[in-house]
Amino acid sequence: MAEAAEFQGMSPSPARRWLRRTGALLAGAPLLAGLLQLPAGPTAHAAEQSAPMAAGGSRTVSVSLDSVSPNAPADGDTLTVSGTVTNNGKQAITDAHVGLRVGPSLNSRGAIDGAARRTGFTPGLDGTEIGGKYIEKFPKLAPGVAQNFTLSVPVKELDLGSDGVYPLGVSLSGQTSTQPYEQVLGIQRTFLPWQPDGADTKTKTTYLWPLISSVHMSAETLPNQQQTPVFQNDDLAKEIAPGGRLSQLLSLGKDLNVTWVIDPDLLASVDAMAGSYSVKGDGDSVTTGKNQAAAKQWLAELEQAVQDRDVVALPFADPDLASLAHDGKNVTGSLSHLKDATDVAGSTVETILHVKPETDFAWPVDGAIDPSIVKVATSAGADKIIARSDSLQETGGLPYTPTSARPIGGGTTAVVADAGLSTAFGGDMSSAGSSTLAVQKFLAQSLMINLEEPQKQRSIVVAPQRMPSASQAQSMAQALRELQSGAWSLSAGLSTAADAKPDRRATTRVPSISRYPSSLRREQLPQSAFQKIEDTQDKLDNFKVILTDPARVVTPFGRAIDRAMSTSWRGRSTDASEFRQGVESYLDGLTAQVRLIQKSETKLSGRSATIPVTVQNNLMQGVDHLVLRLTSQQPTRLKIGNGPYAEQPITVSGGHSQSVKFTTTANANGRATVVAQLFTEDGQAYGPAVTFDVNVTEITPTVMLVIAGGVLLLVLAGFRMYTQRKRLAAQEAEEERNDPDTTSQEGGLNDSTDGPVDTGDTDGSSADPEQASDAEPGADDQEQPSDPAPDTAPESADPSSTGERVDR
Repeated sequence: MAEAAEFQGMSPSPARRWLRRTGALLAGAPLLAGLLQLPAGPTAHAAEQSAPMAAGGSRTVSVSLDSVSPNAPADGDTLTVSGTVTNNGKQAITDAHVGLRVGPSLNSRGAIDGAARRTGFTPGLDGTEIGGKYIEKFPKLAPGVAQNFTLSVPVKELDLGSDGVYPLGVSLSGQTSTQPYEQVLGIQRTFLPWQPDGADTKTKTTYLWPLISSVHMSAETLPNQQQTPVFQNDDLAKEIAPGGRLSQLLSLGKDLNVTWVIDPDLLASVDAMAGSYSVKGDGDSVTTGKNQAAAKQWLAELEQAVQDRDVVALPFADPDLASLAHDGKNVTGSLSHLKDATDVAGSTVETILHVKPETDFAWPVDGAIDPSIVKVATSAGADKIIARSDSLQETGGLPYTPTSARPIGGGTTAVVADAGLSTAFGGDMSSAGSSTLAVQKFLAQSLMINLEEPQKQRSIVVAPQRMPSASQAQSMAQALRELQSGAWSLSAGLSTAADAKPDRRATTRVPSISRYPSSLRREQLPQSAFQKIEDTQDKLDNFKVILTDPARVVTPFGRAIDRAMSTSWRGRSTDASEFRQGVESYLDGLTAQVRLIQKSETKLSGRSATIPVTVQNNLMQGVDHLVLRLTSQQPTRLKIGNGPYAEQPITVSGGHSQSVKFTTTANANGRATVVAQLFTEDGQAYGPAVTFDVNVTEITPTVMLVIAGGVLLLVLAGFRMYTQRKRLAAQEAEEERNDPDTTSQEGGLNDSTDGPVDTGDTDGSSADPEQASDAEPGADDQEQPSDPAPDTAPESADPSSTGERVDR
């Protein structure tokens, strides 16, 4: 009743409060006596963990640890712990204080995992509080209010024993009105690695530092001589800009002794961004990229950071090996893309960063392997596979963590990364509390590996998540800085780890395909994705053979096909499908730039004629090695050349068209269907065919008679005009002779002179009668009556009338 009153906002009476407190004390007395008399064994601990806590129990207050410094203290240090406490209950907490508790040393990695999972206060396991002046008091904690705290304790006051990992608890103790006695109301547990003196034998630790991103570049380039690349979006610019994910990975990693694991596609993309580039916008719009300065700076810093460091280059675009092994290998040609991506990886890294990387490592997703994945990885030339210990699990009951290198047959080495260390920073590290806990646990696990077999040096590999966030990278870097300056670990490169002498008792058996995690299998690229990729490759092969400069097309599309198989598509099936479709559609658009011009119906008159067919090339480069075939569907009616079809080679410069003429022979009237088709020199059809009709009209005898009759009429009409003009000329000459005004020529006298008439030329020759007859009317010499009539009408210097034809 009292609790019900409180939930309803009512204050219980003083008598009821006294009765409730008394009842709580009486009820808790037997339990307290049992705890004081009996040791807390494993069964008791398990029961305590599973038992529900009361509202005023050890989960009433949440305790967050924002920092632990130093992370791994030494003799003479002062341990400083800071954080916040928050009252999650409905009652105010009074007489509260925060203190440190150090539990007994843990003896295995499993014990560390168990302590990390435990919640709530466990007497005995959490140790006694370090009281006195090393606490911070809070007179009152109101519900829902957070309070900051900082505790500083000299390490000598922690009373730590031999080297080991100690549970470190930060607890808040206080009382409430319903439970007016001091009790632990909240606790947060972490770990304190303790190795005051350097270890006699240190563990060699290899930490992979991945520089991998998702796919950013498309297959498209602008239609110019520079082939300006087009990016899917401008997200890469955000990642490499100051404060971005890749910028922080670079700035943090350059001060650490790590092995850089790089996707060459990332380098190629940033390198393309350093020059002229464009970014897709809404719809079909494209904008000019403006982040060249950030790209140049990031590449310059990376080039400096990787000098004299271990660098591993993954196959270009980080192909999904598991997807290839489980679904892609059933599509002919898929594995060849992995080989191409591996071949280009080394040259890409070396060209951009001027370092020679290792290219013989394969890294399946989460280090999960099976025989098919191993086979696919080695088919591309990798003889070292980065696996993980939760995939290649130990079965021999080893009491310690074995060396990473394992021979798995066929000359292949599995470099088995430690699962616990590799997944330490896979969660949300954005809050200081979660980051601090992850760092302390990572260091504790690392120290425990060394303590498992302190006289046996082992080589341990840490392979974190492929694309750490900025906060995850910061947590990783903090743990590595402490580890690399610590007393139990030595840094080593991945090649050194792969060459280490393997443990004879460590497992080397690759798990069967049935044991591949179902959660990873659900994210794989389906077989249909690889079929789409191969269809695009077939189109590319058919297209490149006609180009005078195939590298302008083969290189961007080859890399786009690699990107279509990227591991980064996991969990993004829709985006992956859109990318593959975009690559194929863009290639289809380019191939369509070389095409046949459509033709309408063609009419042919006569038994033979030529048919022109035009090929258009709108590409920036020329095309050749093409053959144009013109085929008659009715060869008995219309022949092309000497048979049903004819072919001619085609060469067209970039941005031009060319017309090709085919000779045809008609055997009958009517329509004949003709098909024009481009082929490559190896006989593969290129582009769509063009079909058109040819209407054949043969010349018949009747038509010839009609034409001959028309010609005859024209001749007769011309002759009639000729005779009429001749008669008219004769009449005019007769009229001139009979005209009385005409001067007489009898007696050989001229009316203008009394002397004799000169009847000849100056040279004394006689006059030509044809010349006289040809004289124009009115000339001095007139025709004689005895002259014959002229055969032709007088010539005229004026042009003939239209349509008139005179035969001479």
